[in-house]
Amino acid sequence: MNRYAKSEELFARAQQSIAAGVNSGIRKMEQPVPLYFAKGEGCRLWDVDGNECIDFQIGQGALLYGHAPKGMAEAIADQARLGTHWAAQSELEIDVAERLQRMIPSAERVRFNNSATEVVLSAFRLARAHTGRPLILKFEGHYHGWSDEGLAGFAPPPDRWGSDEEPSRLHPSQGVIPEVLEQMVVARWNDPEHLRRRVAQYRGQIAAIVFEPVLCNSGCMEPVPGLIEEIRALCDREKMLMIADETITGFRFGAAGAQGYLGFTPDLTILGKAIGGGLPFAALAGKEAAMRKIIDGAVVHAGTLNGNPLCLAASRWCLDQVLALGDLHPAGVRSLGQDLMRGLREIADRYGIPLRPQGPGLVFHSAILKPGSPEGPIRDYREYVVRHDAPRWAHLRRCLLEEGVRAIERGLWFLSLVHRPEDIVDALERADRAFARHATEWPP
Repeated sequence: MNRYAKSEELFARAQQSIAAGVNSGIRKMEQPVPLYFAKGEGCRLWDVDGNECIDFQIGQGALLYGHAPKGMAEAIADQARLGTHWAAQSELEIDVAERLQRMIPSAERVRFNNSATEVVLSAFRLARAHTGRPLILKFEGHYHGWSDEGLAGFAPPPDRWGSDEEPSRLHPSQGVIPEVLEQMVVARWNDPEHLRRRVAQYRGQIAAIVFEPVLCNSGCMEPVPGLIEEIRALCDREKMLMIADETITGFRFGAAGAQGYLGFTPDLTILGKAIGGGLPFAALAGKEAAMRKIIDGAVVHAGTLNGNPLCLAASRWCLDQVLALGDLHPAGVRSLGQDLMRGLREIADRYGIPLRPQGPGLVFHSAILKPGSPEGPIRDYREYVVRHDAPRWAHLRRCLLEEGVRAIERGLWFLSLVHRPEDIVDALERADRAFARHATEWPP
């Protein structure tokens, strides 16, 4: 019996009208076929073939509030009856901006966009104007949207890594403007000494250092002690802007995001995903001094759909959920995630599967060690490529999916505010069956 017959039929049909059959290239990674979904509720999803799953992909992290929360649906519907777009101001945008100021101490001023990729471009432009310098320093393996700048040095293959001292600025796409890559400097994550050398090498030329506070996009790597403090100190000493890309960590790690969770203050913050709860909404937040060039109009920041009232209505509802939790968040989500990590490791050990979940629990990665790979946390992108057995994870991930547990293809798991202890128990019972099947079928 083909569990995904309807999805296969729709994917074949889609390829006749949609380029490659998908609207985001990464979605083609899903095996055995990019799935089509009919309904979501809470932490559960149903695809068009009627298969139900416990969802830990949760909209690539955007659905911190779960699928189809009733209050959010009502907020959007109420606004839709008043108007969907005005290309002008509304009180809603002030409401959302004021909430962000209450939640994030560094958010002295904000501007809205429709995606975090747009916000990244705005932040880089602003940093260059603020400092009068051309270069942006980023870290190998960190993801900052899919633009020419954002993906520079993201995930080069081993034969194109560059040297240990000079990581490659390779972009995974053709058609990129070559000169753009020359404006990027790449450093290795979790190596403060290397970072210091890179800053010294380009002293006086770097406008900003941008980073994911927890490297969620490549192995879920938390910063080593002292790294964030070193970034802040370097930015202060060299008069660079510190840009925290909290597209994933924002609100997931608490009302103040990872900067509150880890205890640092950036100059600019990129917010996406959970700020809109699944609607196309994002924000650039920052200190008033860092935002000055936008305030006085020297830096162009525009967009027909910026501050769209439907997105604002959704965002206000989302932010209110986090505010209402107060000190209870993120402890509850973190605890559930850590329970799931422990349970997966225990099941893996029983079946002799070298699964090593890592991360803070709010989000985590399910690394599988290659034969002969050493134990211990994976700390940077290169180590991740060398030690993580991606083909074996792909097989295990498919076994999990067919038992009704959905994680992200690259090994990332997200917890939401609507996952409950009974969902974790259910997921682990399903995972036990999936791991048993994987153990008998691997190697293929």
